Amino acid sequence: MKVHRDIIAEIAKSPEGPQIGAFFDFDGTLIAGFSATVFLKEQIRRGDLGPYQLVELVSAIAQFSLGTMGFSGLMTAAAQLMRGVREADYIEFGQELYEQQIARKIYPESRALVQAHMARGHTVAVISSATPYQVEPMARDLDIEHIICSRYEVSDGVFTGGIERPLCFGDGKVLAAERLSRDHGIDLDQSYFYSDSDDDLQLLERVGHPQPLNPNARLAVIAEERGWPVRRFKSRGQPQLTDYLRSIAATVSLIPSAIAGLPILALTGSMSEARNFATSIFADVSSALIGLNLVVRNEHHLWENRPAVFVFNHQSKVDIVILARLLRRDIAGVGKKEIKDMPLIGKTLEMAGIIFIDRNNSASAIRAMKPLVDAMRNQGKSVAISPEGTRSITPRLAPFKKGPFHLAMQAGVPIVPIVIHNAGDVAPKGDFVFRPATVEVDVLAPVDTSGWRSENIEEHVAQVRSMFLETLGQSEGESFAPLPAAGPAGPDKKKALKKKAPKKKPLQKTVLKKKALIKKAPKPAVQNKAPANAEPVKKVLKKKAPKKTTLKKKGLKKKILKKPVAGSSG
Repeated sequence: MKVHRDIIAEIAKSPEGPQIGAFFDFDGTLIAGFSATVFLKEQIRRGDLGPYQLVELVSAIAQFSLGTMGFSGLMTAAAQLMRGVREADYIEFGQELYEQQIARKIYPESRALVQAHMARGHTVAVISSATPYQVEPMARDLDIEHIICSRYEVSDGVFTGGIERPLCFGDGKVLAAERLSRDHGIDLDQSYFYSDSDDDLQLLERVGHPQPLNPNARLAVIAEERGWPVRRFKSRGQPQLTDYLRSIAATVSLIPSAIAGLPILALTGSMSEARNFATSIFADVSSALIGLNLVVRNEHHLWENRPAVFVFNHQSKVDIVILARLLRRDIAGVGKKEIKDMPLIGKTLEMAGIIFIDRNNSASAIRAMKPLVDAMRNQGKSVAISPEGTRSITPRLAPFKKGPFHLAMQAGVPIVPIVIHNAGDVAPKGDFVFRPATVEVDVLAPVDTSGWRSENIEEHVAQVRSMFLETLGQSEGESFAPLPAAGPAGPDKKKALKKKAPKKKPLQKTVLKKKALIKKAPKPAVQNKAPANAEPVKKVLKKKAPKKTTLKKKGLKKKILKKPVAGSSG
């Protein structure tokens, strides 16, 4: 993909091989903002933290931010709130938050940097002061194998209230990088480290290629003094008021575009011509408002064989704008039934020829799509549809449904694959705001369906899907799935990232028994920098750690906590 070629230009010229390390900080570097903030807000929203725990937590964060408490002390205080909580529940909680909120915070540019290093065969790792429950879902999404984090102590699958030392912070990150380098033959003098915080100065100084990304004020000054290259990404993070206004205008532009087609209907009496005019107006106006630039390869395939079933990979709500830009005329589409209930927009799309289906009801969906077969056979209409169904949180290709392929066979038309590379740069799943971006699209040659048979439908689906995978540079079996439960803790935890995990169950909201909550250890004397052996704290924790608690099914009152909200780097 060429969209981020300026960002990855230096990497593309670097030597190949696993002896070069590419180490990434997490919070502020791979993602915008702090994942701990997401965890904390969700816990407060669900009522998982009682008033006492919340006060303790806020106090610890404030002390850390003011510099009166070290990171070790903060993590110790955090670990105390985790006593008695099952690790499996927390892994599931972290996966849910990643899918719902954190995935869309990944910088597209940082994703491109990770992929560029992998393309050169470099050893890529996340070295973060955050916990695995924050980092691992993202690492799987980006296919990063090596994960080195700060870890809570676990015994028999339950958090003890202690922490594993050394923590992955400051000098601890240097020790972690050196250990990884010894184990995998990495030359740190040829390696890269990407970070946003001066907390990581030691490791930035240790590697041959320090890479400040979105640096805080102090790191920006240090980088300027030392001549380190600085990059700042604005593709994620808190949107400005103008971003919201542009996004609202782009969304609502569908309605005046439809109204603009009414004079065409009045003059020509042709609903089809009115729809074509409105589609073109919407495509151009909304693209301009969003700041959407398209780089399209093999565009001529869009016009070679019409009518056709145009199948596309669904990454973003901006896909509707992309398809309108590409296809322009004589198009019918398929959307989920929930869109139909949107005021004005749902009715406008219905008038534009969109068929709404219930994806949870196969029989109903098949019946709803029958008019599309007639439209292709009798009116020369083409159909645009995503075989993935719903949008994905990741650019990885999801499994394909068979509906679009049956549709093409019944209508006797070819299938034209439209491969969208990076629509998530504009608006990842769950984001309301559209961001200006350049999106790459490959239009593949039409696939003849005249010789297809229903009994071989799975083979035909696999054939087309493999074309998407090859064009996207992905391999079979890379579909996104929740991470498996964590194994034994360790500083460098290799994940079988491509192994498909069991389907994620809904998060079970559980409450620790009151007895376990009341039975608290005395407050630890949190020091600015706890010694490595920290014997007094450990003794208290081990002495008071409750037995494995039985969790009741109601609300997630696990007293869970993550890394600091402010003042530290992930």
